[in-house]
Amino acid sequence: QVQLVESGGGLVQPGGSLRLSCAASGFTFSTYAMSWYRQAPGKQRELVAGITSAGGSTNYADSVKGRFTISRDNAKNTVFLQMNSLKPEDTAVYYCKALGLNFWGRGTQVTVSS
Repeated sequence: QVQLVESGGGLVQPGGSLRLSCAASGFTFSTYAMSWYRQAPGKQRELVAGITSAGGSTNYADSVKGRFTISRDNAKNTVFLQMNSLKPEDTAVYYCKALGLNFWGRGTQVTVSS
């Protein structure tokens, strides 16, 4: 069955960095575009970043451009989100998702606070 396991979240001060990972299984990872989403308390889930199946193209929400970088390792069935210059408004639960698969993992909590 499809599994997406996000990890790497935590509490970080403003200006700090975190690297999120998402380990995928149960589907042919290398053939799917992947995305990171986030959901803050009381807000709708929003798209943060996406990457094509081979990793040749990426896209970002305007709010994270220049600060976040999405990447993937198809040999390890893992997608990453490097988050730099974190702001309090980045606080949310972060989820990865395969484009075209209606499945969500449990997410990983990111809290940016001093």
